[in-house]
Amino acid sequence: MRISQRRFEALVERALGTIPAEIRRRMDNVEIVVDAWPDEAHYATVGLEPGETLFGLYEGVPLIERGIVADPLLPDKITIFQGPLEEACDTDDEMAEEIRKTVVHEVAHHFGIDDARLAELGYD
Repeated sequence: MRISQRRFEALVERALGTIPAEIRRRMDNVEIVVDAWPDEAHYATVGLEPGETLFGLYEGVPLIERGIVADPLLPDKITIFQGPLEEACDTDDEMAEEIRKTVVHEVAHHFGIDDARLAELGYD
């Protein structure tokens, strides 16, 4: 299912809006971007081969790994990949739900929640 970048970005914004405000306030140093497709560096970061399914990626230092007094950090980055999500979804509702799950999954990594725990919670 193909949609415009503008519509896709609106769905990402809507997904972010479902995250409680208290959590969003702890994301002040997180940049959220949309890219068309993952590149080789993205795949390498998570140990996947190019062409494997990758909907999103968190790059940064999870909050639980930071010290009390830390040097200023570059913003963490969450990237949501439009192409793989479009290929995986057949309807608007399915697209919106997969984007929501992907956004929540990547935000959880910012808070130090790993893939095993996310799978237990249904965000795999």
